[in-house]
Amino acid sequence: MNVEQVDEHGVTALLDGLAGLLADTVAGGASVGFLAPLGHTEAADWWRERAAAVAAGRLAVWVAREGERVTGTVGLALPDKPNSRHRAELVKLMVSREARGRGLGRRLLTTAEEAAAAAGLTLLHLDTETGSPAEGLYRSAGWTRAGTIPDYAADPRGELRPTTLYFKQVGVTAAGAAVAG
Repeated sequence: MNVEQVDEHGVTALLDGLAGLLADTVAGGASVGFLAPLGHTEAADWWRERAAAVAAGRLAVWVAREGERVTGTVGLALPDKPNSRHRAELVKLMVSREARGRGLGRRLLTTAEEAAAAAGLTLLHLDTETGSPAEGLYRSAGWTRAGTIPDYAADPRGELRPTTLYFKQVGVTAAGAAVAG
């Protein structure tokens, strides 16, 4: 399985596979911002907008593939304000249903964490549906639970669900000194 960072041209070139992954993720019940059923066209349109964010330097995206088939992705949303350039939001960690259970989610998460540290970022944060399988991944990878917000977002079926906020310091030691990537 190959995991690589893609630029805006890579997002565009993989648009069909990325749209299929997003639609599959929503169909599998993951709360990633969309209601079911999510059509391929709507998913492709969403990814086209992400290509523009990558081109503008507001988003970094990694894609996992088996051969030419897209099996997973993760992104880092990069802030544009001077007081927050030390952090990023981990977004849209998705693994296709058929590729789950083989460590791909952990590999994508580690890839994003290591890239963030190498870029000089020191803090990552995310939100995930409370009680979702993703929570176990984040906890086991050393992310710290910051709290829960009730009725935060609708799941793919349209039911309001709570979200749990997590954060992780990367590229720093416990004493706060920078660590080499």
